[in-house]
Amino acid sequence: MGAALALAARGLGRVWPNPAVGCLIVAGGRVVGRGRTADGGRPHAETVALAQAGAAARGATAYVTLEPCAHHGLTPPCADALIAAGLARVVVALGDPDPRTDGGGLARLRAAGIEVIRGVREAEARDLQAGFLSRVIRGRPMVTLKLATTLDGRIATASGESQWITGPLARAHVHAQRARHDAVMVGAGTARADDPLLTVRGHGAVPQPVRIVLSRRLDLPQDSALTRSTAIAPVWMLHGPHAAAERRRALEARGVTCLPLPSEGGGIDLHAALRLLGARGLTRVYCEGGGTLAAALLQAGLVDRLDCYTAGAAIGAEGIPALGAMGLSALADAPRLELHETRRLGPDVLTRWTAGC
Repeated sequence: MGAALALAARGLGRVWPNPAVGCLIVAGGRVVGRGRTADGGRPHAETVALAQAGAAARGATAYVTLEPCAHHGLTPPCADALIAAGLARVVVALGDPDPRTDGGGLARLRAAGIEVIRGVREAEARDLQAGFLSRVIRGRPMVTLKLATTLDGRIATASGESQWITGPLARAHVHAQRARHDAVMVGAGTARADDPLLTVRGHGAVPQPVRIVLSRRLDLPQDSALTRSTAIAPVWMLHGPHAAAERRRALEARGVTCLPLPSEGGGIDLHAALRLLGARGLTRVYCEGGGTLAAALLQAGLVDRLDCYTAGAAIGAEGIPALGAMGLSALADAPRLELHETRRLGPDVLTRWTAGC
């Protein structure tokens, strides 16, 4: 199952709207087939592994990180494919809460006389599937908030200089995290100030994430790194209901997808924004700021994971803080997260905090 989980992890950021699944088929103590959900979501892991195993799958054991699907979509159910291949046993890490399956895949296997074992390394599988589970259960993708700060929590000097607070190892790690998410999201202020590209660089030829900008008024430059690169990766701009029609038309002419949202208290309704992203199939969103959006997500309880890269430097009170105003008057109201991991990246430190999914 450990090998199947490692296979599944290779699909993170590459297979949405489907889950990243791994499958190993073992016969006589030897791996005869292995597969993960292919880029784009199809074929499924079981299909890939069965094709590799061929006739050797008869009487073998399949190790699958998520319950095999039981519904007809663009492809037949994986549970039926395992049955037809003559598997003797199927070991599953985690059940699939999708109502189209939700126990139906395991029931179908058992009804066909196949031994089913469920729950092997379930906690690891649940962590791996956090984004998919969030979309199915909560109707929104998992959100990872990334902050790169000095020791005193600043992201730039008073003049706006921020390149580079952290070192090359930390920046390479950020690009790896972009590759493991379906989308990278920023607020309009960051898009205007930094003119970011938001692509994965330095990791070879990998599928690029969707680039998302939240801009209530669509008051963004018509010519930017994002609008010039829509052929490389999609750009979605989520905006309020009163954004100027001419701005929307100009951006759409550049290949940008503009998606209207209801407003809330003068800003974009973040809950509605994430529900919209979930409805469009996204399972994992990597938010790179800026401070206003980061604070709003934390305040709304929409941050599932916080990755904080801290450099051994200090800027002082005149520097720009990592988080915007949150309107808190009592410490008891402050969002709380649990420390999950601490890692050294050259001269910098990554601390990963989780809120649970």
